[in-house]
Amino acid sequence: MDLAGKKIVLGMSGGIACYKVAELTRGLTKEGASVQVVMTQAATQFITPVTMQALSGKHVFTDQWDARIPNNMPHIDLTRDVDAMVISPCSADFMFKLAHGACDDLLSTLCVARPMSLPLMIAPAMNVEMWQNAATQRNVAQLKADGIAILGPDAGDQACGETGMGRMLEPEQLLEEIVASFHRKVLAGKRVLVTAGPTFEPIDPVRGITNLSSGKMGYAIARAAREAGAEVTLVSGPTALTTPYGVHRINVQTAQQMHDVVISHIRDEDVFIAVAAVADWKVVNASEQKLKKNTEGDAPQLQFEQNPDILAEVAALPHKPFCVGFAAESENLLQYGEEKRRKKGIPLLVGNIGHQTFGKDDNELVLFDERGHRRLPLASKQNLARQLIAEIAERL
Repeated sequence: MDLAGKKIVLGMSGGIACYKVAELTRGLTKEGASVQVVMTQAATQFITPVTMQALSGKHVFTDQWDARIPNNMPHIDLTRDVDAMVISPCSADFMFKLAHGACDDLLSTLCVARPMSLPLMIAPAMNVEMWQNAATQRNVAQLKADGIAILGPDAGDQACGETGMGRMLEPEQLLEEIVASFHRKVLAGKRVLVTAGPTFEPIDPVRGITNLSSGKMGYAIARAAREAGAEVTLVSGPTALTTPYGVHRINVQTAQQMHDVVISHIRDEDVFIAVAAVADWKVVNASEQKLKKNTEGDAPQLQFEQNPDILAEVAALPHKPFCVGFAAESENLLQYGEEKRRKKGIPLLVGNIGHQTFGKDDNELVLFDERGHRRLPLASKQNLARQLIAEIAERL
């Protein structure tokens, strides 16, 4: 669980987006966080404290004079021994309060009285005109200057019927942002390009040659790099996976398409992580129409041509990024992994037994570099991705 042992104060101001915070609370608790909800009176007009108590498993606080705190000072005690504070939704009015240090209810007083070392994140939610208003933007600038992290907002349809910027981020996006806030920004200012998933080489308009890669490891690495502060581009073959929040994704199908996208972007990248299971060959005599069975039972004669070696080509550039390769083998991993690292001319290669990990959520890896090899034991792919990003950051 990404938030195991973390204590989070979740503040709610007034807005229809309060209904999304119910799902965010579930997500936080599922990831292991202890969530203490604090609501303004306006928030209680949109969702009840009973609902939030049921989802968080804790009494909800709405009143700064609440006597359930032994010293009757909830505005002090609720933010002590806490790991983060999140305001979601954060209305235009509450942003004004934060920017000007107002203390006229429990939640605003909590924010002002919180320890300066306690991270505060807000998820704005309001009408597009309210968000674009000059006064709101002055408050946004002040909050950023004060070190408050602003999560979103996004553009889209709004409850009022209008469309534009001001829509609160979705619960899963906010959850990713909150998880990311607990990770060291060891790749801050770096640009990372990741390839992921399988490629698909057409035989005819409805058939093709591919492999069993799910893309999960590559997507986990893209997310981990973004958590570490990098600007991440993900070049993905066909998968059913959701793009990690904050990652720019480019979809491709064939190895040649993946090659062309990587080469067109690589000049500005600091790190290239080639995770994709790229097809070694393509069909050069692919049919423009669906191939039909014949009465003789003859199979079509396919002619193959080798695909470009994306990683080797990038590693051979005169001004190349730090290159990391992946080797999915079926046997002799230690031998083939080191041979592939040397052949590609790269500083770091990550190996695994492909058929034991394709489509699964767990994996175990072997890291190969000039000093030899080191195993990363069985763990979730997201956990392994974060370990790998830390290894890359150390080498940079």
